[in-house]
Amino acid sequence: MKTKENYPKSFSHIGLTVPNIQEAVKFYSDVMGWYTIMKPSLVKKESDTAIGQMCIDVFGEEWETFEIAHMSTSDGTGIELFCFPHGDKAAPEFKPFNTGLFHFCIQDPNIEDLIDSIVAHGGKQRMPIREYYPKDKPFKMCYVEDPFGIVFEIYTHSYELTYSSGAYSE
Repeated sequence: MKTKENYPKSFSHIGLTVPNIQEAVKFYSDVMGWYTIMKPSLVKKESDTAIGQMCIDVFGEEWETFEIAHMSTSDGTGIELFCFPHGDKAAPEFKPFNTGLFHFCIQDPNIEDLIDSIVAHGGKQRMPIREYYPKDKPFKMCYVEDPFGIVFEIYTHSYELTYSSGAYSE
């Protein structure tokens, strides 16, 4: 369908490269409660299959195999996990000032317990929990990182409520 109207596109998924796909699926399932849609499986470089050819198109010729798993958040946003045998397994360097993906954000009204669980499962709390509008609105946020060094943010309320004027105002 072709349309000339502009409209807000929905978010489909985010792809994360992790050093150990089994550990990542366990962490994101146990801590975030994300559903496993497709268990970790092996993808081979083969041009005679649709997935193999797509991966050659995306990754080029410098690979032979990798593992992939698919998970989903409660609102249907996909989490695509990749594990490449030849990739750098060190945690990524945090460079928020450089062009590129800076972070993703998840939402949980019980931010304190989620952060405690992230830390208990090998992650880190990168800052104190902060309030956007202290004493006016109950909106909190905090940056954390998973056990693999991937930085993300937690909000207690939706993006729209957090930034809309009048939300929770008298």
